Amino acid sequence: MTSMKYILTGLLGIAICSSSCKKWLTVQPKTQMPADVLFSTESGFQDALTGVYIQMKSSGAYGQQMTFGTIERLTSSWDVTSNSTEQRLGLFNYGDEGVQGALSSVYGAEYGIIAGINAILGEVDAKRDVFQSEGSYEMMKGECLALRAYCHLDLLRLFGPVPGNIPGGTVLPYVTKISRVPNEHVSYEEYKAALLKDLAEAETLMKDVDPFIKYSQADLTNPGGSSSPFRPENSYSGWRYLRMNYYAVKALQARAYLWFSDNAAAYAAARTVIDAKNPDGNAKFRLGTLSDMSGGNLNLSVEHIFGLYDFQLETKYQANFVSGNFKKGSSVTTVRNQLYGNTGTDIREANLWELVTLLNGSKCYILKKYRASTDGSQVAPFQIPMLRIAEMYLIAAEAAPAGEGQQYWEAFRTARNIAVTTLPGDPVQAQLELVKEYRKEFFGEGQGFFAYKRIDAPKASFLWAPSAAVINYTPPLPLSEFIQ
Repeated sequence: MTSMKYILTGLLGIAICSSSCKKWLTVQPKTQMPADVLFSTESGFQDALTGVYIQMKSSGAYGQQMTFGTIERLTSSWDVTSNSTEQRLGLFNYGDEGVQGALSSVYGAEYGIIAGINAILGEVDAKRDVFQSEGSYEMMKGECLALRAYCHLDLLRLFGPVPGNIPGGTVLPYVTKISRVPNEHVSYEEYKAALLKDLAEAETLMKDVDPFIKYSQADLTNPGGSSSPFRPENSYSGWRYLRMNYYAVKALQARAYLWFSDNAAAYAAARTVIDAKNPDGNAKFRLGTLSDMSGGNLNLSVEHIFGLYDFQLETKYQANFVSGNFKKGSSVTTVRNQLYGNTGTDIREANLWELVTLLNGSKCYILKKYRASTDGSQVAPFQIPMLRIAEMYLIAAEAAPAGEGQQYWEAFRTARNIAVTTLPGDPVQAQLELVKEYRKEFFGEGQGFFAYKRIDAPKASFLWAPSAAVINYTPPLPLSEFIQ
């Protein structure tokens, strides 16, 4: 493929996996199958969707570069070697060949995932009669539409304009089908409309059939088990919290609407997730607390509305963090003082960082969020957070009508065991206060750059921006986009 404009037909090889009740969670692709055979059964569609999730958790996408890799280099989250691509990413040196390569790789990975999704969506309506399990067609199509919106939103947030400064002309392609014809770039408003349309249709499809609405996360973890009331026709409908479920659609709507400066819609969507209840009346998603982190749940899986299951996460943690490839400072003041304000109580400050000694004898601090110990000390150790309830509280704090946001701000800060403050009444000052919490909360999850960009944060509010950096929130599109 000479250009990511070309999302080719003939996507014949979509990963399929061996038979198991948790097959889409735990196994790697072992073969490939022609599309006409793959899409001839319900299980074939399920295998194809499994392939999409495998693409998403690859190192080139959300398994590294769009969580703790390239995207975090743009916010200087990690120590860098002088005169390296990583350093130039933090300097926003978009003309550098290495920087262009890193960003082009992300661009290609995202559109590659979208191509896999579109391969499924291109067949799902015509093959509706192959879906035998109740609600399986609606969930398959809704999940794919929402995943397509997820990837397109990240492409817009990375390569598109700052929300408060939308130029004329076109931005990016919103790709909805596989074609040999180059995908045309569309205007910002057309892109926005297509994205919100995908989410609205996904919501409609899933709102009456997603088991997550009727059952708790614990129930979904044990489909058909003697202790679980959840007894599906097909076990594939279990573990919905590790897929793009109905509540993940609402959470993504909240994220998208906030990006598009529609505070009322963002607040309404966030509230849907915050207020969601299990059959016993308890909150479906709760904010993590000190007891969760001190108990080993460092990724706060209790907060995950949607998380990617990656059974190789411990291997990645050892290779990337324990090795010192991703580190921040050798003095406790770098992270504790500059990031958290040396509160002495913040659960993230106290639990997420560790001083390690590298093979060369030097010491550095590493993030433990992706530690996935298999000794049973950590709950749900292999989840990569994609959407968390913490973000919904921060969105609600910002987007709620005047006077209503304070309760969400207080709930969030109380859960993090830090002093409750009064959120500024001035919207600009409130955003600057909130962006500090985005920076702390989603460190290593890829959300910091987007938080800065959305409010066009000045350099003075950009933690760890190099003195030589000229803040530029709009990377150019890869050069391959302009090669005909």
